[in-house]
Amino acid sequence: MIIVAGHIRVDAAERDSYLAGCVAVVDQARTTPGCLDFSVSADLLDPERVVIFERWETRAAVEAFRGSGPSAEQTAAIRSAAVAEYDIAGVRSLT
Repeated sequence: MIIVAGHIRVDAAERDSYLAGCVAVVDQARTTPGCLDFSVSADLLDPERVVIFERWETRAAVEAFRGSGPSAEQTAAIRSAAVAEYDIAGVRSLT
């Protein structure tokens, strides 16, 4: 399993617009084979922070979806990013 997690920073005044532009990407990801979860959301405390979380069955599934990455418009809006991929060997349910 692969987890992609972290955050990006955008101008506070542009965050809602940025998130609205992500709706189609989230919808597409969630219907992509191998996607277990995909979320792009506003941070509850920091108005410039956008939280990224993705969970995929395999690296191949991530790469097949990712393609060329974010659109030019999305890339231009990102002021900084701290996002990483994690290779997960095991999972334990907490429920």
